[in-house]
Amino acid sequence: MPGVSALQQMKRDGRKIVAAVVYDYQMAQIADRAGVDIVSAGDSVGVTLWGQSSESDVTLDQMVLVCRAVRRGVTRALVSCDVPTRLLEAGIEATVHGAVHLAREGGADIVKLDASICSRDAVRAVVREGIPVWAQLGVASGVGAAAMNHLTEQARQLEADGASLLDFRHSGPLAGPAVVGAVTIPVIGGLGGGPWLDGRVRSVAVAIGYLASSIDDGTERYANVAADALGAIETLCDDVRAGRPLRGAAAARRS
Repeated sequence: MPGVSALQQMKRDGRKIVAAVVYDYQMAQIADRAGVDIVSAGDSVGVTLWGQSSESDVTLDQMVLVCRAVRRGVTRALVSCDVPTRLLEAGIEATVHGAVHLAREGGADIVKLDASICSRDAVRAVVREGIPVWAQLGVASGVGAAAMNHLTEQARQLEADGASLLDFRHSGPLAGPAVVGAVTIPVIGGLGGGPWLDGRVRSVAVAIGYLASSIDDGTERYANVAADALGAIETLCDDVRAGRPLRGAAAARRS
């Protein structure tokens, strides 16, 4: 298993880190087998899979279930899990409770904390519990000197607070390299990150076109699972209505 120290060595060696956001046992197995370095149980599960209106609707109990499923599917990669937003907003004690619960009950190797929501004291408190932290930076809202200085200083502070990794969304080609160079820990980015970071994190559901909206949106992806599933289910409907044998029935009986 590539532990936190192994990921930090990858930064020193200039090797890119690959993180994949997944929500279930089956996809966790596939991502792990494909060779990703981090399998992240993300709170985006609420919107992506469950149709909730916001990621902030996700509860700790729900994240524990997701984390357990992902943990069961992973034998090699590092397993990360998001501490729900509502706990970060509730303060240090709630944040620590959530982090400890996800590590002990969910099986997370590292927990992700949004540093734009929780305090630095909360980050330090989780680290004191012996739980590695993947801290999420704020968004690069500009490329001016003041914005760059703020982001690099925030990154240095989070490293000093004990964060093991940083997640820098929408980093941009100027702020991204500046933050990467300001810290010794890996800086990984999704949602607008780029090759200037130490690695990338991507939602597998988006990357492989799992979402129903992927069927018709025309976006270039690594696959379009939703379109394939639509065609397959249409064929299943045709076979049932025509009285033909169903494909995969023998395999289902064996399992």
